[in-house]
Amino acid sequence: MGLARALSKLGYCSRSRAAELIAAGRVQWNGTVRRDPQTPVDLGKDHIEVDGQPIGNTTKIYLALNKPRGLLTTASDERGRETVYSLVPENLPWLAPVGRLDKASEGLLLLTNDTEWAARITAPETHLEKTYHVQIASIGDEVLLRALRNGIRTTDGEFLRVKSVCMLRSGERNSWLEIILEEGKNRHIRRMLEELKIAVLRLVRVAIGPLALGDLPKGATRFLEKEEKQALHRAMHAAIREPASLLQTKRWLRL
Repeated sequence: MGLARALSKLGYCSRSRAAELIAAGRVQWNGTVRRDPQTPVDLGKDHIEVDGQPIGNTTKIYLALNKPRGLLTTASDERGRETVYSLVPENLPWLAPVGRLDKASEGLLLLTNDTEWAARITAPETHLEKTYHVQIASIGDEVLLRALRNGIRTTDGEFLRVKSVCMLRSGERNSWLEIILEEGKNRHIRRMLEELKIAVLRLVRVAIGPLALGDLPKGATRFLEKEEKQALHRAMHAAIREPASLLQTKRWLRL
């Protein structure tokens, strides 16, 4: 593998950040500064240093965060806006978000330094379900649900669909939907509802596969249990997947 990918695989930093460090001459390969991120590396034999410090296998970290609304899912922002990293404990190694939640969205976000695991979680071919609770400024009905199930062609020509959708609760002026996606594209749910002229009031991710947000407080983090990682692994490889139950997900949000 290349030198930049090796640094990412070792859990030191992202591949793009590794390429920057290499280009800046801060990375040594077997005692020699290398500026080519594609320099071949054998992790079993080669010795890598960054700023003179040896880099070895870093303990893999798997973190769940209940993201509040208003934070960016990025390591830094050129405009100085607050990011999810303000909530990550300072004593942890570099972690990257697994997928994204946009600034206005909230709920379950995973962070890890295991880049291969993160790639499997987000890969479309795994068909790992992501469950969302969405409050809309409209009274949901079967016409709306059918439109979402059938899929919607956006103004830019992209066809978006949901795996499933159902009503959770309806009031006088708004309602809550449960929407399950297998492949989440950029602003997937928001764009579908925008095409239908329906405003999104809240969008909360409550589950990734079998992993539920549960009662994790807003803004808090916790490490994944071994059993939870195993359940995610099984879900990614199972032929039949069971969506989050309606009764469970109703408990996750105090509607």
